[in-house]
Parts: sequence; structure tokens; C-alpha cells
Amino acid sequence: MPDGEPATVTLGGKGSALAPSSVFATANGLAKLRVDSSALDRLAACRSSPSAAHQISFPSQFTPEESRASLTVLLNRLLLSGASSTRTVIPVLFSTSLNSRESLLDLGPLSVTDEELSILERSEANLIGVCALLDYQSTLLSTVVDAVAALSCEAIKADVSSFNSVDAGDVFTSKDEIGVSSDMKVLLNGSKLVGKVEVEAVHSILKIHATLRKVVKSVHLEMRANLNSVVKVGKAGSWRDGAVEAGATALLPLASALQNKKKKKVALGKGTAVVVQLIKDRFQRIGGNAVDSVDIVEKSVEDLLLSFDTKGRQFDVLLKTLKDILESNESRRLPKLPKGTRDFAKEQMAIREKAFSIITEVFKKHGATALDTPVFELRETLMGKYGEDSKLIYDLADQGGELCSLRYDLTVPFARYMAMNGLTSMKRYQIAKVYRRDNPSKGRYREFYQCDFDIAGQYARMQPDSEVIKIMTELLDKLNIGEYVVKLNHRKLLDGMLEICGVPPEKFRTICSSVDKLDKQSFDQIRKEMVEEKGLTPEMADGIGEFVKKKGRPLELLSELQQKGGKFLGNEGSVQALDDLEILFKALEKAKCIDRVVFDLSLARGLDYYTGVIYEAVFKGVTQVGSIAGGGRFDNLIGMFGSKPVPAVGVSLGIERVFAIMEQNQKDQNQTIRATETQVLVGFLGEDLHLGTELVNEFWEANVKAELMLSKRVMKHIDHAKDSRIPYLVLVGEMELNKGVVKLKDIEAAKEEVIPRTQMVEEVKKRLLTVKEATL
Repeated sequence: MPDGEPATVTLGGKGSALAPSSVFATANGLAKLRVDSSALDRLAACRSSPSAAHQISFPSQFTPEESRASLTVLLNRLLLSGASSTRTVIPVLFSTSLNSRESLLDLGPLSVTDEELSILERSEANLIGVCALLDYQSTLLSTVVDAVAALSCEAIKADVSSFNSVDAGDVFTSKDEIGVSSDMKVLLNGSKLVGKVEVEAVHSILKIHATLRKVVKSVHLEMRANLNSVVKVGKAGSWRDGAVEAGATALLPLASALQNKKKKKVALGKGTAVVVQLIKDRFQRIGGNAVDSVDIVEKSVEDLLLSFDTKGRQFDVLLKTLKDILESNESRRLPKLPKGTRDFAKEQMAIREKAFSIITEVFKKHGATALDTPVFELRETLMGKYGEDSKLIYDLADQGGELCSLRYDLTVPFARYMAMNGLTSMKRYQIAKVYRRDNPSKGRYREFYQCDFDIAGQYARMQPDSEVIKIMTELLDKLNIGEYVVKLNHRKLLDGMLEICGVPPEKFRTICSSVDKLDKQSFDQIRKEMVEEKGLTPEMADGIGEFVKKKGRPLELLSELQQKGGKFLGNEGSVQALDDLEILFKALEKAKCIDRVVFDLSLARGLDYYTGVIYEAVFKGVTQVGSIAGGGRFDNLIGMFGSKPVPAVGVSLGIERVFAIMEQNQKDQNQTIRATETQVLVGFLGEDLHLGTELVNEFWEANVKAELMLSKRVMKHIDHAKDSRIPYLVLVGEMELNKGVVKLKDIEAAKEEVIPRTQMVEEVKKRLLTVKEATL
């Protein structure tokens, strides 16, 4: 522990809440305890007379540390709970006893008032005091166990492949096990010391460390909530005696080998060497033939355990040594990305910026304004909006206790914004990242961009729906990704279909989730799921099968469904849906985009908030990326936040999948994308930064995109211009400076000419303009 004057723990002051670290410090004499004068002033007003005797006692099995922790909690209870009914004499007595540093507390019988007796008996200070010690010590322990386990795996050359078998998207694996697995993989990434030795204990690391994390977190949350209130917490036991006995049994053979100097040449890892040296140092203090007596070994092990005692100086030394070793190993451990994420650089960024530019232009052409919302929302905002997909939401462990989650999409935050601000009309677009704990695959990520366009407010029937679908087709056409199809259906048709087939209303959403999988699974598989897992009768499932097989040209299939005797005509909601679709399809025909649309009764889209038309764009090329855009009408979503319902409709473009298609198209067509837009490279044949900067600045001032390169080698300039596909190179050396000229190279044409330096900017701009006009 640090040298010098001990710290001071203040109780009873305004805002001076008691923390587990403070309980630990006072219990071990590492801090002085002070009762705030304002608290004593409040207690001085008490004029009650003692009416009973009370003996302050602690369980016989308590250590002095645990007794002092309990008394610290008890004192805090008196200061918090006895505002006007506690006298100053008892808190002063308690604080004096704690500051005396006496290991055994003997307070004797106390004369107390009825109010004081009630507080003392109901304080549960023994339980809370011990738990405060456990909280502090276990939190410290949890900071080193993973590092020690990683070093141990290296020391024994263990097979650590079990850490790779945990999938962060597996909903049946606890978050703590996933966290341990991730941390162990980071610690051991790139290690050359791990091997193929099968060790049972290594397989137990995930479960044991995850349990430790869970328990430590649980105790900490309880203590944070209850340490400064009169609430009973769980019991705790002592670990010391068992640790000594187990440690002696396990380390006896090692102690004998060290004493007898039996050494086997084994290459140990740094961490193992540190621990072995620590054991050697401890056992060498025994002297003589100490290993002949198990009793003496127990004493030596007890001495060794002091290195792992969180209140001792040796623990700080060990912790620092382990951290130094891990930090020194970082140089050989390459960092990795989490599953389902990717970096964008150079050509990929150029593709993305081009796509975003096209998308933004289309959105603005239709009169939308931009909106940006937080990347995380309160969990209550997102819950109950996504049906069975809610399990894919990323939850955040906020230190302040606020329950938050990363946004799953951009639609619900938009609805929250509308409701929170009392808005009834808005046409908005947003391009931002969203997060889903999905299983990664080609074109499917856990962090990805969505590009959303939404129209909220009262409009003519199907007017915003037709415009949104038109926007979707405009986007995909301008991005030039290839052939695609827009599947379209109506949520009320789906509900009508299920109602006609006899499906109970409470099963509508879960059956829609099954139907939504028809693009990935056969109907036989879906039928089995609906019957065996979701409780439909075979007749119900077969009836649904007859409906979902129907798809075709919008106006043709609509006409078929509207024919006299059609099953939908007897369902009120379905009739309304068919009327909506008739208006919509005729509007899409006028907008010249209906040829892209397929009326598909199997389209369900699993999100709970859709209420009307739903649609989904699917790429038809060889690059299999699934849905690339989708959306629908959500008239009730904004009203779910307690405000007046506002009808709304929108579309979301899964831009990551579009990127995957664009990248593949470029590879197939042997196209290359420039990572930069540099128009001219100023190559200075020397190391004079000042002259080089003066030259390139003339281009910058003229709004020409230019780079500067300093090198005496001519080919280095030429190679850089070719590699970066910079069209023009201006070469300048001492000879050119003296003559007042520069060499202008056309990289693609491989031509060079000498021009006056005073004309170099205008000459480059003229040539750039000529190239631009030739490409129009």
C-alpha cells in the first residue's frame, strides 16, 4: 500500500455515500474514519434518555477485519437512519474504536434509546459489512484471473481451441461466457507458446470465469444499491482456511522438488517464471528440512497466500508484474475485429462515398430533410417493436445503471423522435449505422449502415406509399447494381389469410415470422415448424400453403384475387387491403416503376410494427446477399410512445449488401476505383520542403486537387503517380528552377513537355477541363 499518511473516510456528510472500498480501508486500518461535523450537529439535538441496554457483538467466527467492517456499516446506519433520534455519544464511540486500530473490538454493553435500539437491531451490519469486503476483493480478483489463466495456458502449452468454439451470436451461451471467450482469445492471439496439450482445466475456464464475473457483478450491483440503506443482503463465508489446506496439498510436491534442487529444463513463459520465482522465494524462507512437515508447509503456503491478499503490498507487486508481462506481449499479438464487422479503406471508401452521394441526391430530390439520432436508445424504447427479432438487439452494460441498447434500425428512433417532439408531419432521411446480433455471412454484418427515407403525416390515400416505392427503385437503378425485383404484399392480407385459415389471433405474429423464412427454406420445412413447434393443425398449415404460393404481376394477380367468389372478399380487412393495392399499383404504373414489382403473398417481413403495405427488394444476380432494401407502412408505431398516432411509411436500404454487389461487379468487369481524387502530383527533385510547399500551394489556391512528393529519384515520382492513377505529374528540380520552367507529364499518354512555371497551373486546369468535356 502507498506510504505516508493514511486516507480519510468521511461518513454522514452530504453526498458522502459509503463505498465497499471505504469499508475495506477502515476494516484493515488503511484509512482513518471521520464523522462529518454536520452529522454530529444534527444528532446533538436529540434529548432522548436511554431506556435499554444493548450489547454490540459479532459472530465468533468473524475475523477482526470482518468485525471492523460490520462496525463501519453499523456506524453509517446510525448516521443515515437516526436523523433526530440518535445521540452523538454512540457514533463518537464507534468512530473512536475504529480509529484505535485495535484488532479486537470490545464495546461493552451500551445504554440506548428505543429508537437507537431499533436501528441497531435492524441494521444487518454483519451481513452487509462482509459483503462489502467480498465486493471489493472479488472485484480486484476479477481483474487478474483471465490474465493469469492466459499465462498458465502458455506455460503448459495447452490446446486453447475451446475458446474459438464460442459464437457471440449463439443465444444459448451466456454473455459472461462469450465475454470470457473473447478476452481469452485477445490475450492469446498470436501466441507461439500455446500448443496442443489437452488439459481438462482449460475447458473449465469459460464456465468458472463466467460464473465469477456473474457473481462479482451481482454482488457489486447489490452493494451499490443497498450499502447505504437498511436492506438485507446475502451471506458470505470465509475462504482462508480452505485455501491454506488445499494450497498445502497441491504445492507439497513442488516444495519438495525445489528444496531438493530437482530441476527439469523446461522453457517457461514469462508469467510462469514470475510465479515460480515467487514460490521459490517464499519456500526458501522456511529453511532446513521444512518440507518434511505438512504442518510447516501449511504455514509456508499461508505465507505464500499473502501475495494474493488484496490488502497486502505483495498483491500490488504481483498485479503490476502481470500487467507488465501482458503489455510486453502485445507487440506479438495482432489485433482482430469482432465478428460481423469490417474496416473500409481506400477503394472501399471510394465506393461507399459514391453510393452515399447518389442516395443523398435521390432523397433530397424528393424533398426530405436530414435527421440524426443517438446510436443507443433506452431499452424500453426498442422493446416490443421487433417481434422475435428482439433477441438480436445488443444490450449495453451502462456503469450508471441506465438500461440502454444499441439501435436495431432507424425507424423506431425516428418514431421516438416524432412522438417526443409532438410532430405530426415530416419527410426525413437518415444514413447511419445499426447493430444486430445476427449470424454473419456474405453481405450480412452485425454493424452496418442503413439508409432510411420516411414520410409521416396525413396524405391522400397511398400517395406516400407510391412515392417511397418509386424512391427505392430510383436508388437501385442509379446505383447500377444489376437486376433486382421488388416483392410487395399487404399486412392486412396476411392477417386475413391467417384468419381465413383459422389461425388464432394470438399466433398471427409468430406464424408470420415462420412465413417470412420462405425465401430461405422450403414450405415443407416451414409447415413442419408451424405444426410441430407453433401448434397449428395440419389443415391450417396446408391452407396457408395454398395462399403463399401465389405471386405474379401486380395488376394481374390483384385482378385474380378480386374475382367473385375469391376467399379474400369475405374478409373485411383483406377487402380494404385489395382496394389499397389497386390504387397503389395504378400509381406505380404511372410512375413507370411497376415492372420492377412482383405481388408476392409469401412476403411477411418479421417486424411487428408494420400495418399496411410491405415491400422488399431482392438482388437477382450471382452475388447472393439476400434482401437489399425493404420497408412498409407503420401507422401505429409513433402512437406506441404515448402520443397521438401519426401514419407513416418508409423504406430502408441495406447499403452494406449493395457495397458487396458493387465490389463484386468491379472485380468481374476488371474495373479499378481510385482511392483518391488527386489531379496532379507535384514531384520536387530534392528535399527542400519550403520550395515544394510553395509549388503545390499554387495548385491548392487554384482549387486543383494536388499532392506533394519530395524525392531525388524521378522514377519514385512516376511510380507513385501510376499507382495512385494521378493523371498529371509536375516535375521540378534545381535545373528547372534556374530556367523558370517545369516538366509536365501526362501519365496515361506517357508524354512530357516543358512549360513555363508561371503557366503550370493554368495549363493543368486547361487539360483537366478538356478531359472532363471528353467524358460528358
